[in-house]
Amino acid sequence: MTATSPLNTSEATANLRAALLMVGAMATFAVEDAAIKALTMRLPVGQVLVTLGLLGMAVFWVLLRRAGGRLFTRALLIPAVLLRNGGEAVGAVGLTLALALTDLASASAILQALPLALVMGSALFLKEKVGWRRWAAILVGFAGVLLIIRPGAAGFQPQSALTLVGVVGLAARDLATRRMPARVPSHQLSASAFAALVPAGLALAWVQGTPMLAPTRPEALGFLGCMAFSVLGYAMMVGATRAGEASLIAPLRYVRLIFALLIAVAVFGERPDAATLAGAALIVGSGGFAMWRELVRNRPR
Repeated sequence: MTATSPLNTSEATANLRAALLMVGAMATFAVEDAAIKALTMRLPVGQVLVTLGLLGMAVFWVLLRRAGGRLFTRALLIPAVLLRNGGEAVGAVGLTLALALTDLASASAILQALPLALVMGSALFLKEKVGWRRWAAILVGFAGVLLIIRPGAAGFQPQSALTLVGVVGLAARDLATRRMPARVPSHQLSASAFAALVPAGLALAWVQGTPMLAPTRPEALGFLGCMAFSVLGYAMMVGATRAGEASLIAPLRYVRLIFALLIAVAVFGERPDAATLAGAALIVGSGGFAMWRELVRNRPR
């Protein structure tokens, strides 16, 4: 018998811990999406965005001040920062409107196309090399998106396309982050991104002509819960990324869809049809394949 080396045991323990952290992060993000959907059942979407923006900015501003940093500096005028915050605002508006107007299951399934959008954006705008296999995965993934939206079919809901707007905005945010100067603190980026939701929410409220409403006690607790789950999920995701191997951790991001489907059925009484589930399977499968190809391409030879 061959004894297991302490190094292998340590690596296995670290990978298990990282996997549990990533699964926990995806669960908290799914709960956060459900809480946002619940808040939009009575409160205007613009008001929800403004409130979440103010709360998130306050949380990360406190963290920034504790680290000795300042929020309002010339770094916020760097083009990459402006693009990142603009993408955050567009993504939040699109995704929150989709959560308010469509099923949680379909919105969550389409959101899983974000990794594919990042691969495509990296090829088109950052001039990164993308082989034919990943281009094929992108086409299959967006075929899954069309299967969920079903344009031209009897059950077509134009509101479902709002999730695609959210995906485009979030992809722009993440692509801009890759070009971010290292001197810009992470907490400053997070605080300014949440701050960008405030004018976006106010503009949406003005366009929709919806008055602000006083939140009830459960709604106030819902806002605090959203912030708690957001910060907790972010912390667990960072911990997972630092502790485990990328090949193990990256595909676990799709566990978020499983939690979202369970919540959609159990809490909101949704019943995703066969086309939605098939489209979700195509998105997850193609996205997982694209991640695997990325890891294979970047593996040291």
